[in-house]
Amino acid sequence: MTEKQENNNADDLIASSILERRFVPAFLTNVAWEGFNFAGHAIKIVEGIDLYGATVWPSALVLCYFLEKHGRQMYLEDKYIIEIGSGTGLVSIVACLLGAHITATDMQDLLGNLHHNIYQNTKLKCKHVPQVKELTWGIDLETKFPKSSLHFDYILAADVVYNHPYLEELLATFDHLCQGDTTIIWAMRFRQENTMQENTFLDKFQKLFDMNVVYNLPSLNIKLYEAVRRGNKVA
Repeated sequence: MTEKQENNNADDLIASSILERRFVPAFLTNVAWEGFNFAGHAIKIVEGIDLYGATVWPSALVLCYFLEKHGRQMYLEDKYIIEIGSGTGLVSIVACLLGAHITATDMQDLLGNLHHNIYQNTKLKCKHVPQVKELTWGIDLETKFPKSSLHFDYILAADVVYNHPYLEELLATFDHLCQGDTTIIWAMRFRQENTMQENTFLDKFQKLFDMNVVYNLPSLNIKLYEAVRRGNKVA
């Protein structure tokens, strides 16, 4: 078997394991929701159809799977973690269930649903109470998250690079939140129609951060990256 065939087999195995974590309700309800199995819990996520960030995208499943599989290796318990672009909150929920101090963030319009999902799925189950905060990329970063009081061990992000006009603001947000000892864990879905934007963002990102590929899943068009500020060694 060639190396390419081995890589493809590994991709198929991981991808199928990730997608198997999603389940749908056995009967219809008046509230649309999807279910996911992570960290030993059945997680119920209420989605929305009117906002892009109110849907669970495959990149979030990849990131959740990684956290579950490598949480002990990462010493996630008691670590301070911020997720940017939290959307429905699935990634933050999984990290919280794994014992981390979580701050889930997104735009104001998404906070109601985000808050609902996180607290419904973590109350009385987690070591630390999760926080939900408004964060619009690039806006009032120092006011809302002063550098003097920042201490995040990890920054999590899933599917934050797509066809939107705020990529410079996204990069500024990564730059502001990432300290010398912070690790970024970022799942990115590659879309054929966004190739130029994706490559431009990656080029600019790599001027600030050293990164490596943890998962490469061609069948899902997703890569999972680990990154640290330049000059600090990627684990």
